[in-house]
Amino acid sequence: MHSQILRLWMVVALLWMPLLAFAAADLEINTPAISSLKDTMQGRHGQLAAFYASGAVGLTRDGLVAVRDASLVPLAQRQAVNSLVAAENQDRLALYREIARANGHPEWEEEVRGTFSQRWVQKAAPGWWYQNHSGSWVRK
Repeated sequence: MHSQILRLWMVVALLWMPLLAFAAADLEINTPAISSLKDTMQGRHGQLAAFYASGAVGLTRDGLVAVRDASLVPLAQRQAVNSLVAAENQDRLALYREIARANGHPEWEEEVRGTFSQRWVQKAAPGWWYQNHSGSWVRK
């Protein structure tokens, strides 16, 4: 009986260890690659801010951005907005990957992405749009 309980606790511990290890991940870690990505994204943010505010662009539930309502973008600017969104998503994916790598755990990329997805919404300005867990667009 005692050995069965001990085995059960060992199984539980083995299942939770990866989650506990991730909890210790340094999401603020900085490397030259991460710093460069953050700088590029910060520069682009000024170009995207008006589109977030208008509701044309929103934050997706998977840590990316998307054109939510193209009709809110003047026709002459739509290609530029699509390009900005594509570049932002490319950099966000690279950022998640680099943070996981810098922590020595490339397998944590999805967890890093999920955490950042929540952070982006928390930091979003009132009036910006984001996708909730079911994928519906919600205004903050």
